[in-house]
Amino acid sequence: MQIIRRNFGLKLLSVVLATIGWAYFRFATNPTGPLEQQLTVPLATINLAPGYLARFAEKTATISVALARNQTPVRPDQIRAVLDLTGKESGIYNIPVQLVAPDLSVQSLSPASVTLTVVPLIAHTSAVTLHYVGNAQASIVAGATSIEPRVVSLHGPSDALGGVTAVRVDVPLPGAAKDFDEMLRPIAVDAAGVEVPDIDVSPNLVRVRASFVASEAKP
Repeated sequence: MQIIRRNFGLKLLSVVLATIGWAYFRFATNPTGPLEQQLTVPLATINLAPGYLARFAEKTATISVALARNQTPVRPDQIRAVLDLTGKESGIYNIPVQLVAPDLSVQSLSPASVTLTVVPLIAHTSAVTLHYVGNAQASIVAGATSIEPRVVSLHGPSDALGGVTAVRVDVPLPGAAKDFDEMLRPIAVDAAGVEVPDIDVSPNLVRVRASFVASEAKP
């Protein structure tokens, strides 16, 4: 009895720690238990009616799936995260994220739904104007200029096109007299001169010709 009672507290603690250790390795690190894999995949829309655009902030979805220890990891290209916009026209909607994937045990999905805005796409035409950029030289002035084509087509969301006040090409000012003949990209801009996003301009290049000549000296 003296042997048992001697250091009884330490012996009891050893038994408890040994039991906890066995339970951890038996259950927490069970080689036959499941693994969890996390993937990030792009969000895409499906079944959106022609003539409409969907705007949403979230661009990806994060998915966690449970895998058996001997199961091959899932590749991101095996899963699609989609927003089904069947029958959705102009308006604001909250759309659940749907997974198109093999038979997987999905543990979590974030975001589970996405709030988006569907806007109509419209088109109209606009004349192209010249906009000179760079440091102007007092001794150089622009002479004859031409733009081909002079009128371009704009295509984009109705709300974005409503903010377009001009379509311009940026022509760099030269440091000396010269002839300018280049293909430049016309851009749709707002009242502050900032390019308006989501606007397609067709054609995407126009030919700009200009003659920069020396100004006549004042007497």
